[in-house]
Amino acid sequence: MLLILNGWRGHHARNQGTNIMAYIDFAQPLLAVGDGIPLSAVRDRIMATAIGFSPTEWQVVQLARRDGMASLREPGLWTRIKTMIFGPQPHFRLASKRLEALRRLAVDSWHNGFAVRPSAITDFRNAGFSEGQLELLLSAITAARHSIKGISA
Repeated sequence: MLLILNGWRGHHARNQGTNIMAYIDFAQPLLAVGDGIPLSAVRDRIMATAIGFSPTEWQVVQLARRDGMASLREPGLWTRIKTMIFGPQPHFRLASKRLEALRRLAVDSWHNGFAVRPSAITDFRNAGFSEGQLELLLSAITAARHSIKGISA
């Protein structure tokens, strides 16, 4: 359950003419004082959410922009026939399972924005990426798609 508080205007916001929105995601456990959670665990959760991507990971995201949706499919009969006739073709898979999960989600996002396949998100999370990284990736790609198309965000 997600509670969205919209339309609250503080004194400063009223003067600036902006709306302030607050989001509370009740599906996520809230950290409260006295829950018995050590501060180090709280710090680790916050850091896991705040971590971005390494330069190599950002490079994979940029390279995924050129990959087509066909790169996400398993090789089928037609691919095997083409391989027999024309010889081995370059493949799109990365050697690192972690980077491949990132590439697959990035390809999906470059083509579909936020409407990515749930299986791609599951693979991304199983590869060790955090929810914060998922949000960062989808937001960055969507912003880049909008700037490429000339749409103001």
